[in-house]
Amino acid sequence: MTTVYLDHNATTPLDPRVLEAMLPYLGGEFGNPSSVHAYGRAARAALDTAREQVAVLVNAQASQVVFTSGGTEANNLALRGAAAVLPVGRIAVSAIEHDSVRAPAKRLARGGWQLDLVGVNRNGQVTPDTLRAAMQADTRLVSIMLANNESGVVQDIASLAGQARSNGAIVHTDAVQAAGKIAVDFSVCGAHLMSVSAHKLYGPKGVGALIVDKTLELQSLVNGGSQERGIRPGTENVAGIVGFGAAAEIAQVELQDGAMRQAALRDHLEAALRAVSGLVIFGSDAVRVPNTLQISVAGIEGETLLMQLDRAGFAVSSGSACAAGHNDPSPVLIAMGVAPVVARGALRISLGRRTTRQEVDEFARVFRDCVAQLRCSIERPTPAPV
Repeated sequence: MTTVYLDHNATTPLDPRVLEAMLPYLGGEFGNPSSVHAYGRAARAALDTAREQVAVLVNAQASQVVFTSGGTEANNLALRGAAAVLPVGRIAVSAIEHDSVRAPAKRLARGGWQLDLVGVNRNGQVTPDTLRAAMQADTRLVSIMLANNESGVVQDIASLAGQARSNGAIVHTDAVQAAGKIAVDFSVCGAHLMSVSAHKLYGPKGVGALIVDKTLELQSLVNGGSQERGIRPGTENVAGIVGFGAAAEIAQVELQDGAMRQAALRDHLEAALRAVSGLVIFGSDAVRVPNTLQISVAGIEGETLLMQLDRAGFAVSSGSACAAGHNDPSPVLIAMGVAPVVARGALRISLGRRTTRQEVDEFARVFRDCVAQLRCSIERPTPAPV
């Protein structure tokens, strides 16, 4: 059975054009970028090109791009690296952050920092009032993601960052789920630090970047080299970085048309699913990235429905791929005020470049059938043993 992939927020397939760009650096172009001979210079030139390509995608300067192993490392480097050079104080983190932000924030809390959660409204939006309520005179770090990985809700980072900056705080935004889907502008968003990842925009896994304001000092998480301005030592993953650069350039060129196409498909799917009684659509009144739809059906367990859909040939998610296997309701939805029983029914559908109208229509039909079957099995009493 051919499976229709509708989980692009977890990861995206490698674009063939990206693979083509990477192939020379998986073979004959094997030089170390730190070497001064011809092999090394060729590798260094490839890194410089990729750095510029990533910078253009988020409207930053190439010198502000620090390559990492992915979004998780970038988030850790942002929070822990900034905290290491600041006096111990308070860190404010939105209640809907990815684990790769929540975990380092909790680690800082164990080291003497005070952790404050910034609440969100029912649409998953951080408002100026909730941020103001969370910030204190000694709040030194603030982290609010640009687009949520589950609901797709986009935050007004420019407004929130301005508010945090006026309090003297360093601002970080996790833009992993935003870059390549919506226009991202580091130069005007107000953040000092921004995390991005290649495999969310049709690039390779194992490579990401932290965009760093030039005025900011960061302490490296590891020691032993001067690569990436000493902020992220270690021989660079040249092939991966080249792939990241190629993916970023393609995403930038195709951004507007791709976003319009995916938004139209998402809205079409959303309209088709509204026929299901008891359907809840999370964040539907907020601005969302164009490819993402998060839903729940009253009385239906999300994991059960996910497996039914998987058997029918459709790959979707019950939330963040990093949290797969846990039965606890999504912290994101709980922060939005969703009842735990409803949150446990959540499914995330995330479309991609290759998703077709036919696939969306077929998914809607199968989804309705699966819900009907599950409701029948719930309503039909189990025969008592003889």
